[in-house]
Amino acid sequence: MNEDTRYEAVRSRDARFDGEFFFAVETTGIYCRPSCPAVTPKRQNVRFYPTAAAAQGSGFRACRRCRPDAAPGSAEWNVRADVVGRAMRMIGDGIVDREGVAGLALRLGYSARQVQRQLTAEVGAGPVALARAQRSHTARVLLQTTELPITEIAFAAGFASVRQFNDTIRTVYASTPSELRAAAPRRGAASRRTATPSAGIPLRLAHRGPYQATAVFDLLAAEALPGIEDVSGAPGSRTYRRTLRLPYGTGIVAVEERPLGAPGQPSRVSSTHTGGWLDARLHLTDLRDLTTAVQRLRRLFDLDADPYAVDERLGADSRLAPLVAARPGLRSPGAADPEELAVRALVGRDGAERLVREYGKALDAPCGGLTHVFPESAVLAEAGEAADARAGGALTALTGTVAALTELAAALADGRLRLDSGADRDEAEEVLLTLPGMDSRTVAVIRTRALGDPDVAPPDASVPDAWRPWRSYALRHLAAAGPAPQDPVPQDPARQDPATTAESEVEEQ
Repeated sequence: MNEDTRYEAVRSRDARFDGEFFFAVETTGIYCRPSCPAVTPKRQNVRFYPTAAAAQGSGFRACRRCRPDAAPGSAEWNVRADVVGRAMRMIGDGIVDREGVAGLALRLGYSARQVQRQLTAEVGAGPVALARAQRSHTARVLLQTTELPITEIAFAAGFASVRQFNDTIRTVYASTPSELRAAAPRRGAASRRTATPSAGIPLRLAHRGPYQATAVFDLLAAEALPGIEDVSGAPGSRTYRRTLRLPYGTGIVAVEERPLGAPGQPSRVSSTHTGGWLDARLHLTDLRDLTTAVQRLRRLFDLDADPYAVDERLGADSRLAPLVAARPGLRSPGAADPEELAVRALVGRDGAERLVREYGKALDAPCGGLTHVFPESAVLAEAGEAADARAGGALTALTGTVAALTELAAALADGRLRLDSGADRDEAEEVLLTLPGMDSRTVAVIRTRALGDPDVAPPDASVPDAWRPWRSYALRHLAAAGPAPQDPVPQDPARQDPATTAESEVEEQ
């Protein structure tokens, strides 16, 4: 897009571009998302920015009507595998808050100066400014959805001091923290009365365009691992819950299914481009994990995808056109815990259940059927070495060999294999293929789900290049429609468990 086409998107209030770029109005000092309902400003007064942080860095404050800081993330960072794309994913996961710019640079394999230069050139802001924008959004959510003391919110959002917190809130929102809390919408005020640490934090996880919640919840229900996940309720009104291991503690999340046409979801056929949200509630043992938990949920539910770009490309293919028309906005789910996904892909559902029972960490306060978090890689590596030493034990009953699990867990634990949000996908695939028990098909599943690659095809399938860069989504369409004689994805009997193969599930709708 150029500035003229961006302005046309602003004039038409086109929600397809929310989060893809932001515009600011020089005469008001405010920046907005493209779909802002306010009166369209004159072209000569408008400036465009690739990120909210870039707009804030130029002195603009966030619009109170459209809340640009709450827009879906740009789908570009999911597609891109370069340094900037990886850096944006890691900043979203809170790496700068926890490890600083030096830690981000070390993970990327570049100097801090190089990272600063590349991010500033492409997204208009450096890592500190990007993390600051994210912290301010987290603070606003906590201010407007909880009754936590403002001092606690400052540190929970990642600020180093209360003074830094106050200054940032004034700069970004032109309000003090108290004024921002008082200005919460009625919906937020009503929920805030019950939003205590024990009741959890209510959230709306925004997405652009239509969202096929039924297909996603079908997949999650089929994969649900006892003790770690559960799906309750009837189709159309289900709740997905799971435990999370986070940098500072643990968490439990509940996400509500919102089918097309439900409040907060666009209708199946619409002449306007709209978005929606999924309702969620987070229970955290440490509020500093809020930003990281939200980003991991966004990856699990693929909420930052661009369904318009995906559907336009795949809908042009004669074979996929009817599938895209039947399921507009179909997503390619990721993983809340990439290391957990990799282990489950290797050992299968039954093996994963055994691992949870034997080595999972019990929650201090179980919640219904949610009793554990998935065992850490270091724990599994140690257990595997012990099992090998005595040539027996619970691990020997797993699908595959103890050696395969031990090698995978050890590679994850010692850092030889990285599957975090900023991992180099090609490098991770190379390491995976050197591990025992890892065939190319399982590696493709891990690359699709754990690494969030939108363009993966099974190595033994002939998938048209015309489906690039959305081959992962094309395979989701084929799986959702059911197997057919011409389906390029072979049905491998050894990989039929939904927890081990994203491409082999068949959801009957």
